[in-house]
Amino acid sequence: MSKDELFAKNDRITKDFDFGEDTAAVFDDMLGRSVPFYSEIQRMISEIAADFAVEGTKVYDLGCSTCNTFLELDPVLPISVKFVGVDSSPAMLQRGREKLAQCGFTRDYEMVVADLNHSFQVTNASVVIMNLVLMFVRPLHRLPLISGIANGINDGGCLLLVEKTVSKDPKLNRSFIQHYYSFKERQGYSELEIAKKREALENVLIPYRLEEDRDLLLQSGFSECEVFFRWYNFCGLVAIK
Repeated sequence: MSKDELFAKNDRITKDFDFGEDTAAVFDDMLGRSVPFYSEIQRMISEIAADFAVEGTKVYDLGCSTCNTFLELDPVLPISVKFVGVDSSPAMLQRGREKLAQCGFTRDYEMVVADLNHSFQVTNASVVIMNLVLMFVRPLHRLPLISGIANGINDGGCLLLVEKTVSKDPKLNRSFIQHYYSFKERQGYSELEIAKKREALENVLIPYRLEEDRDLLLQSGFSECEVFFRWYNFCGLVAIK
């Protein structure tokens, strides 16, 4: 696993964050060091997915990156469930294919290159996963996207949504963000790296409040919505069709 040093250099110009080849090469390290309780979130996603996955249906991972979630899900889901990984980055999907091959992955699966800012059709789904993905979709496109996902999920299925959020109270929001940056420092990121990545994400990652994410899910056709994970400004929601 290559170490994430994308923002270690003190360049004058910081480009917008992207998911191209340079990011794909270090993405697994980035996830482990940038997402609090990443392994636990993955475990919880696989447990909840196992509660809802139905034989003969599909499980979608929208924004699947390098397919870590597939490897978590495979041992706990029925073999007749087909996995569908969707990502806008061909480099991420290629890394995912290589990882699955190295791990001897034999389950039926499909990889799709798609930009979630545009319409994407989900069919015969019992579970759809969006792990730290919706916040990269432009706000204008979120309601159509989630509504389309809800339409493609079978009755009784679920959407698992993990997001960074913002707090309504400015003081709490600043506090949570500072605690998050302290977490990143404990993972070995420098103040320069943290500041440059924040700048790179400024126009790319647009978080909602938890209440806004919940309202979006219920407005899109889901009947129930519950929090299953919370750590400062990170939140996991399960929405049931």
